[in-house]
Amino acid sequence: MSGCEVVVERGEIRVSGQDFGYVEHRPRSTEVYPPSEPLPPPVQLGEITEEELKQYDGSDSKKPLLMAIKGQIYDVSQSRMFYGPGGPYALFAGKDASRALAKMSFEENDLTGDISGLGPFELDALQDWEYKFMSKYVKVGTIQKKDEEGKEKTEDSTNTGEEASATTVGETSRSVEEKTIETTEKKDVADGDAAKEE
Repeated sequence: MSGCEVVVERGEIRVSGQDFGYVEHRPRSTEVYPPSEPLPPPVQLGEITEEELKQYDGSDSKKPLLMAIKGQIYDVSQSRMFYGPGGPYALFAGKDASRALAKMSFEENDLTGDISGLGPFELDALQDWEYKFMSKYVKVGTIQKKDEEGKEKTEDSTNTGEEASATTVGETSRSVEEKTIETTEKKDVADGDAAKEE
């Protein structure tokens, strides 16, 4: 297209005699895009089950849009265009998407809060997502943990104080057992040392 000439005149565009039609130039205004309704303040849910979290997947526009990372539930309603129905991350809504976020995966089997077996790079990626959510969204609750049999734990847990203090966010039940054994061994050693001193 050497010798091609582009002419824009009174809203018309012509290239070397070719006519591309009339182009209307309108300034952006609030008339074209009406202001959206303000979001209601986040509702604190406390501790809920994964099943209860599913009802906040965006299918009911009157309910907040929620998702969880590492058992912490965040209100992502302000980003409905991303996490709401039709959005690119809609499949994460109403779920703990920890594994999927860590792996940058959209696979159904990765839509879980189970992060066991993830490598250091995946755990770093998950940590980045968690920091992003903590800084951008309001935490509104936590997912109720399950016991070894897969049942939801209740407030009157049978853990001893030592076991409960050994549990931190993200630890597996195996590490809790190890810490309990380690604590018991330390206590036995301390009791043995005390007996030797007497």
